[in-house]
Amino acid sequence: MDPIIAASVAVALIFVLLALGTPVFAALALSGAAGIVMVENLAFLLNRLKSFSYSTTATSTLTVIPLFILMGAFAHHAQIGRRLFEVANKWVGHMPGGLAMAGILTSAGFAATSGSSVATAATVGSVALPEMRRAGYDPALAAGSVAAGGVLGVLIPPSVLLIFYAALTEVSAGKMLVAGFVPGILTTIIFMLGIRLIAGRTMQRAVLAPRSGWAERLSATTRAWQVVVLFMVVLGGIYLGLVTPTEAAAVGAVAALLMLLAELRLGVLPAIVESFRSTITTTVMILFTMLGAGIFSYFLTLVQLPQQIAGAIGESGIPPHAVVALLLLAYIPLGMFLDAFSMMVITLPIMFPTVQHLGFDPIWFGILCVKMCEIGLMTPPVGLNCFVIAGIDRQTPLTQVFRGAMWFVLMEMVTVTLLFAFPQITTFLPDMMLGR
Repeated sequence: MDPIIAASVAVALIFVLLALGTPVFAALALSGAAGIVMVENLAFLLNRLKSFSYSTTATSTLTVIPLFILMGAFAHHAQIGRRLFEVANKWVGHMPGGLAMAGILTSAGFAATSGSSVATAATVGSVALPEMRRAGYDPALAAGSVAAGGVLGVLIPPSVLLIFYAALTEVSAGKMLVAGFVPGILTTIIFMLGIRLIAGRTMQRAVLAPRSGWAERLSATTRAWQVVVLFMVVLGGIYLGLVTPTEAAAVGAVAALLMLLAELRLGVLPAIVESFRSTITTTVMILFTMLGAGIFSYFLTLVQLPQQIAGAIGESGIPPHAVVALLLLAYIPLGMFLDAFSMMVITLPIMFPTVQHLGFDPIWFGILCVKMCEIGLMTPPVGLNCFVIAGIDRQTPLTQVFRGAMWFVLMEMVTVTLLFAFPQITTFLPDMMLGR
């Protein structure tokens, strides 16, 4: 069969299977397998599949994924999120919208211990939402701010999504993690400024917390030492070239476990068991997604579709930056229906060769991809973070959560525009890395 026709049929099959409710990894795998059979034959497919799962997943680089997830689970059960919110509240709680700002700061701090957006949103939401409700905050702003804060979990290192991008594109995992730091801080600042502007219209009835003195703030800050330790162990070790990302994740997981054990609570053992269970579940989901993506990517490589698209775009005369902007905008409709991992595995086999052909920095493009995936976590109808918050806060309808999150989608677009226009914001830290 003609490769172009086979590729068109395979891509269409993906969307048909997704519409029928097929899991993403299965839709990708079945479509890729069907495409391979169309251009080769069944014997060729079976011969390739014999060792495919082992060769795709049996790499030391991927060990970092379960270790970072485990570190975040231990940190969650060690009540690090609650301590962070108390500290953030001392610093900004007295301002209009201060509790929402404190939620954003808590999300940024917890993101430094967890690579998961959902875990960050759930942890911070369980602490911050009751406080904002008691203070009379607008429910949409309260829920939307926590849903938005959760997206920092996939940007501020350690981020499982950044590692996932590195594994799919074979770029440096260490550089991807370091590259997420400054954009993460920039996103946090823009979220807080946005809340301050919104609060002027919606906070008339809210109760402002009393202003804390400097001595009280500094004293409270010392209680958040766990975040500093984990952040320095992970990102500091990678940046200085002292450890690889895998080694940093292992040390970070052990450190988080020790913090959990230091709680000396009767519920420590169940917390450890639950941490391992959630880590296994999430890791298996990610690896199965990688397998499905790998099969489909192999089919695309077989028919040379990414290379043909990259060559056609390069010869079209369209400005390179306009091409990248259009590629990124494709994530907005995809994010309405797919999760971040699925979006990456579907798009990167085609987008990444195009970006490379145009000569752009793959680290810079990776951060922009993650930012666009963040937007998908807040947009209806399948904004995962908004569903998580609606599940925690039963008093706020899902429609209100989405309404509050829309303000933060606009703020995300501002951040993406800045990162797109000034690549140095993303690349200067990775370019200064020491060692390996």
